Amino acid sequence: MSKAPGKGSGSRMLFEAVKTAKKRKPSSTRWLQRQLNDPYVHEARKQGFRSRAAFKLKELDDRFHLLRPGLKVVDLGAAPGGWTQVAVERVRPGGPQGGAVVGIDILEWDPVPGAVTLVGDFLADDSPERLKQALGGPADLVLSDMAAPTTGHASTDHLRIVAMVEVALDFAMDVLAPGGGFVAKVFQGGTEKTLLDTLKRAFATVRHAKPPASRAESAETYVVATGFRGRPD
Repeated sequence: MSKAPGKGSGSRMLFEAVKTAKKRKPSSTRWLQRQLNDPYVHEARKQGFRSRAAFKLKELDDRFHLLRPGLKVVDLGAAPGGWTQVAVERVRPGGPQGGAVVGIDILEWDPVPGAVTLVGDFLADDSPERLKQALGGPADLVLSDMAAPTTGHASTDHLRIVAMVEVALDFAMDVLAPGGGFVAKVFQGGTEKTLLDTLKRAFATVRHAKPPASRAESAETYVVATGFRGRPD
């Protein structure tokens, strides 16, 4: 199991102060200071992960046992590749049990060894078939750590993230094999009723979790749906 960075390691992080540059906004200075003093950021660099978000997937997997050798996994909105790296580490593509990891993002991003890294809009008409070809068949697990840009208006931001989860779920139901799973970032204490009802009809089990690597002040949590039963009528 993965261990929270900085806990029980016998080491202590030193707080780094950030000098306020003349042209830097106070909010930017606070963000930079938080990054410099975040144990997950330090540990991500140490372990070679591209983002601190990698630890969120590690912790979700430790709890729900989502990833294992031989699975076919899709990572939506994958850039910069932290979740893709974790999926490769635990699925072991190319090993004796097979398996494959495919990440896709609309932005250019660097290849991840062991994964197929695609650039494109997963909402494009040809994307489901494109991803299935890259996987060598239907997916066992669809991951999404995507989040829409926030506006600061709670109701608007909630609607944006719900819409993003809905399109990710719609895609997942096109590519998942029976019994497959779906993991996606949500906000505002969970999924709203219509989306939750769809998830409960499509999957045998639906749970919410906030991994320790998710910042305490963040409203984000994750929906973890397993046992795909097929697209509801």
